Amino acid sequence: MSRRNLAVGSFIIAGLTLFGLGIFLVGSRHEAFTHYVLLDTEFADLDGITKGSKVQVAGMDAGQVTKIEVPQSPNGQFRVQMKVDDQLHGLVRTDSVVTVDTEGVVGDTFLTIHPGSPNAGVAQADSVLQSKAPITLSDLLNHGLGVMSDADATMKQLGGKLNVSLDGVNSAVGNANDLLVGLKEGRGTAGMFLRDENMAAQIKETMASVQSTTSNLNQASVRVNSMVTDVQQRQLPQKLDETMSKISSATSQADATISQVRQSLAQALGPDANGVTAAQNINETLSNINAATGNMAEDTEALKHNFFFKGFFNQRGYYTLASLSPQEYRRSKLFGSARSPRAWLEATSLFQHGPNGTEELSPEGKRSIDTVVASFGDVIFKYPIVIEGYSDAPMPADAISLSYARAQLVRNYLDSRYPFVVKNVGVMPLSATPPPEMQHDHWSGICILVAEKK
Repeated sequence: MSRRNLAVGSFIIAGLTLFGLGIFLVGSRHEAFTHYVLLDTEFADLDGITKGSKVQVAGMDAGQVTKIEVPQSPNGQFRVQMKVDDQLHGLVRTDSVVTVDTEGVVGDTFLTIHPGSPNAGVAQADSVLQSKAPITLSDLLNHGLGVMSDADATMKQLGGKLNVSLDGVNSAVGNANDLLVGLKEGRGTAGMFLRDENMAAQIKETMASVQSTTSNLNQASVRVNSMVTDVQQRQLPQKLDETMSKISSATSQADATISQVRQSLAQALGPDANGVTAAQNINETLSNINAATGNMAEDTEALKHNFFFKGFFNQRGYYTLASLSPQEYRRSKLFGSARSPRAWLEATSLFQHGPNGTEELSPEGKRSIDTVVASFGDVIFKYPIVIEGYSDAPMPADAISLSYARAQLVRNYLDSRYPFVVKNVGVMPLSATPPPEMQHDHWSGICILVAEKK
């Protein structure tokens, strides 16, 4: 009897172990049946990107950073390796650009791979994508300081030129006054000429010319004085000097603060009693934190997709459209229901070829979209909306890329014309295969779905 009980217990334990292993494989974030493609890019400054950072393709979560290679010299670049979901591989082209983005103002940083042009080829595995360096706050401050320095130099040059002009005018007026006094007192050759009656008329004419010249000089002096007064009233040089003084004071304080920080860091980063530096301790601690954070994220993601906890996370709002693959979307009861309001629009009447060969909405297509929105009524503004894109291109990568571009065109038009909440309008590229139980087994164009819960 004891042997029989031992056999039954061993069988139950083995069955529970296999059942738990199956649940882990199905709900794990690694997804045993999901394929990834490894791609590389290079940055001179990572700006907060670390191993395990999220990677998005066209706004959809596509993978994470798997490895970062540190350059051997200061003029080198960091080599970043990313794994991208194979289902979104068709959107990554050879001319795609990788940028560093931030969630909000002070949120976590992540990498965004922007979709390339339809005419470019699909980026192969282990290929190096182009990158765009992020703009930091220090660059903006340095640019502002340069502008203020140029303005200060310009105002100083203007003040010097005004002083020279005033000195010249005052000197001319003084010389004219001296000449008039000498003529009236009879000094010099001009005074002698005044005694000659034959030259009196000529001297008078000369004096009239001199007086006219003096009047013009006085007017010029008044204008220059008015300009100087206006500049002084506006206090432009004083304001510039005050601004530069404040900037210099702030710079001095910043230098002092940096010196204190450097001194504190030098003390803090010194070796401890065991001879290990603080930098080594910090690196080891950060490595442990990154490992723990990655494990926690993997466990949380596994719970989201687990059979027992999936419904709980859906109600909490963790189950978003961006995390759904086209296959999961077709199997969804909410988005794959034939009872949800839908509007099917063909590509031939909805799009036209633009100047550069890409598709764009035609005037007839815009009128068709307006008619669909009017037919739905107020219900279209109460529930989430999904723009399903379809394309019957022969190559799978071209089909998913074109279907995504078509859905994005319709979404941009709805966002610019109607008061939709941006987060309530999503896109889903489905190539040429709609969800099952639809009235169409194959489609090329757009389907507007109102995800109304029945």
